Amino acid sequence: MKAVMLMFDTLRRDQLPPYNPGAFPLPNFDRLAKKTVRFDNFYVGSMPCMPARRDLHTGRLSFLHRSWGPLEPFDDSIFEMMKKHGIYSHLITDHQHYWEDGGATYHNRYSSYEFVRGQEGDLWKAQLGFRGVEQLETWQKAEPLRRNMILHDQINRTYFQREEDYPQARCYQLGLEFLAENYQQDNWLLQIESFDPHEPFAVPDRFKQRVSADLVGNSDDWPEYSSTERINNPEKMANAAKHYQALMLMCDEYLGKILDFFDEHDLWKDTLLVVNTDHGFLLGEKEWSGKSVMPVYNEIAHVPFFIWDPKVGVANDVRHELAQMHDLGVTLLDYFGIEKTAGMTGHSLTPVIAGKNAIKSEALFGYFGAHVSITDGRYVYMRASQLPENQPLYEYTLMPTHMRRMFTPDELKGATLHPGMAFTKNISVLKLPGSAGFYSAYAHGNLLFDLVSDPAQEHPLKDAQQEAILLKMLSQALSRAGAPADEWQRLGIPEDSSLITAAFIEREHQQRQAVLSQHLGRLADVNMHPDTRALLLDIAVCPGGKALLDDVATHFTGDYLKRALLVEIYTRGSYESGLKNLFNKPY
Repeated sequence: MKAVMLMFDTLRRDQLPPYNPGAFPLPNFDRLAKKTVRFDNFYVGSMPCMPARRDLHTGRLSFLHRSWGPLEPFDDSIFEMMKKHGIYSHLITDHQHYWEDGGATYHNRYSSYEFVRGQEGDLWKAQLGFRGVEQLETWQKAEPLRRNMILHDQINRTYFQREEDYPQARCYQLGLEFLAENYQQDNWLLQIESFDPHEPFAVPDRFKQRVSADLVGNSDDWPEYSSTERINNPEKMANAAKHYQALMLMCDEYLGKILDFFDEHDLWKDTLLVVNTDHGFLLGEKEWSGKSVMPVYNEIAHVPFFIWDPKVGVANDVRHELAQMHDLGVTLLDYFGIEKTAGMTGHSLTPVIAGKNAIKSEALFGYFGAHVSITDGRYVYMRASQLPENQPLYEYTLMPTHMRRMFTPDELKGATLHPGMAFTKNISVLKLPGSAGFYSAYAHGNLLFDLVSDPAQEHPLKDAQQEAILLKMLSQALSRAGAPADEWQRLGIPEDSSLITAAFIEREHQQRQAVLSQHLGRLADVNMHPDTRALLLDIAVCPGGKALLDDVATHFTGDYLKRALLVEIYTRGSYESGLKNLFNKPY
């Protein structure tokens, strides 16, 4: 048997015509839907990029005990397992995170791999003295890490002279070469993993012209991860959405090249085809741009998924059952007749594809140290930390690297040796103090949405009874996922689930309001964007912060507090110098 997996990064479900008939026409995605089974309730698991890939490799969720990081010595990679069972796997990707400190152990699990350079801030080409970024507003306003990424991205783009030079085009050309050379062989898997349509939305002009001629020469193709209030530029957000659509046209066209090969060589008879993604992206919805700095709303969490299984033979059909990335890993093993390991909590999708039983009743997802979210397909519940301090929070690892750097000596000073857990095969691991990442879940609070009455997730429910039901479900799901005991404490979940009642939820809401009042005074009752509330909470615990909060409370009038007022008051006043860094925290 053979398999081809086309993995896009940042593919939004509502931008695809099979899911949204009103979307911009993408004929090859429509064509794909007719050849496959489309999943309507596919959700992310661990977020974002490399955590999602760890879920794929290991068949289990990783975000409950680890932030962005490599595969660990105790992890069972499905691609390593395939090698041991005589299945050849080949990775073709332009996803540069595989080659950074936090991803360096993934690509060697495949039988072979090819890496296409130049995407995003890939440290590829060197042009010392390059001046091509200084006119870009995004570079001018960026903090140092993002500035460096923008610089390298702009250098890399100077090497994309023709369409065939673009990384996506090169990935698919290499993929077609692999297929031409090997399609008559047996027992292989090809993973073509394009970083597109991930930002920056660099795309040849001919695709821009099909969306709007104004996009040619427009530099608004790299949206920030931020609240739109902080960006304060609606035109920039609109341009970013158009650039994304132009890049989706390119993705559609190159998808079509693979579908053409399947048709021309009748691979449908014996070759599995998967088209998937790791997450979506917000383009202004709910006053947010990007990902990682806000809760995992459905524009990010609820993702497209298509699969053709020649053993089952079902096409042009839809499945409504819940599924996630770590189920895909187990499905690939099942397809090649390989048993999953004891540590894998994912389930094969084969019965669902065949129209039989559901494989799960809920999906658990999120970022390390942020909200832990759960859905039963109708409701989505996002559980925040019990307190602003977001403690206890620990990383469990034998590979102490972050996305682009090693753990620092200061981080390692707090390490202890933990005896291990079932998923580590009871191998002892480092237990290190963790941090919440890019946003404060506490600033948002617990969020409950009914996707039937509020599919856009714009009106959080205030329903203590329903919240108690979802919290019990969350506690049980944490147990099944092997979450460390710290998570129940950080999230304020009673060990005895019988204590989780509507009355318990009501008390929680009262306690949260008391804590907010303790930190923010009368500003605790003011309506504001969660991004502004997070800034206020940071100010409250910083030396000299109380004086600034008092001045904000004195000068604020109206019914909505804008971040701009905080910046204005800070700028014209005289406050502790340590507060300055809070206003431009890197995402």
